[in-house]
Amino acid sequence: MDSAGEVVNDGKITLEGFTVAARAFADKWKRHNLSFPPWSWIPLINRTMLKKEEGYLSLEKIIILSSLEGSAEEESLDVTADWSEKEESIDHTVLVQNEEDEAHYYDYHIVYSASYMVPMLYFRGYSSDGKPLSLDVIKRDLPSSSVSLLLESKWTFITQEEHPYLNRPWFKLHPCGTEEWIKLLSESSSSDGCQIPVELYLVSWFSVVGQVVGLKIPREMLI
Repeated sequence: MDSAGEVVNDGKITLEGFTVAARAFADKWKRHNLSFPPWSWIPLINRTMLKKEEGYLSLEKIIILSSLEGSAEEESLDVTADWSEKEESIDHTVLVQNEEDEAHYYDYHIVYSASYMVPMLYFRGYSSDGKPLSLDVIKRDLPSSSVSLLLESKWTFITQEEHPYLNRPWFKLHPCGTEEWIKLLSESSSSDGCQIPVELYLVSWFSVVGQVVGLKIPREMLI
């Protein structure tokens, strides 16, 4: 069983380990990524009646600014650094600047996959009137580097399916290659071979997955 202080050495993680990793990830994000609102842990009612904590991480209505004037090398998603000083009425929303100057909103959920034994990133985009954005529109909101990563990586592709807890269609990054690239990532970054401390598992995972949707983590989170 994974627990604080232990390591993951095969690219997979248990539900208990995911819970530990999720809280550690949210804490590091809050301390080192002040330009974004914090991730929230959403607890779930355990349907198996076993004494296991279950839930997922949520980052919603995030403010992302996409610069249309920068070059392809400079293009990136960014947020205003003073979001926490705004009035609560803005509900931590971030405007996405697209060609029509229309507001786009994005929600991200990190959910545990019991079948693959790895995390999965679910996300959705929608306009100010609540209308869902198509994948083509979402890709136009992403930096060119993110679109290139989607096209070039055999492990990173987007599908749409029903959210496992909300029963509504969301996009997700398919997890089929996660175990393999987590192994490669840990082998290249650890002197102990294919081992990642449970507390750093989601940080390492999101350092790759976040780039696909234009969300980068500070280097300090990897320490």
